[in-house]
Amino acid sequence: MPYAAHHKDRTRARIVDSARVLFNRHGFESVSIDDVMKKAGLTRGGFYHHFSSKESLYAAAVSSFTSCNPFAECLEQNPRHRSPRELAELLVDTYLSDETLADVDKHCPLIALPSDVARAGLRPRAAYTQLVESMLEIFRAVFPKSDRQGNRKAQVIVNLCVGGMLIARTTDDPTLRKQLRAAARGEALRLLAD
Repeated sequence: MPYAAHHKDRTRARIVDSARVLFNRHGFESVSIDDVMKKAGLTRGGFYHHFSSKESLYAAAVSSFTSCNPFAECLEQNPRHRSPRELAELLVDTYLSDETLADVDKHCPLIALPSDVARAGLRPRAAYTQLVESMLEIFRAVFPKSDRQGNRKAQVIVNLCVGGMLIARTTDDPTLRKQLRAAARGEALRLLAD
């Protein structure tokens, strides 16, 4: 008796979730298909029912971040009455928070995987680009169309969030980690208020 369609979808989601965690912890090159399938509680043979290659799995793992921390947290907390500025401020606060810094398994690939993505092929790069665009969209929505600098401001805010967290993540001084994120947060919120 064949499995129901939802079973295949759930199995695929388990594989992507496992890959996302392992890629965040160890990077693309260090994680094998066997590692991912073992973490998902599945055998290697089942991998090819869902993905054509490790690169296609990597692209799916990067894409999946639009539905997990910190984007999902902000979108879940976005009741319809929340303004674009409130949503953008919430994203800045969530992205640069102590909780996001501490949760290595859910680090956004914009901070966890940039050098891996650059070497991993076109599909992961396209997924990464889409993630950057999704983040930019949230910030662009704050600025009126008449603001000729709105797109540039949104890009600077993305750079502040990603750069601030990336440098903090790779620094071993807890005070410096806090200061770097606080500086990035302050500048991002200032730009949102302009």
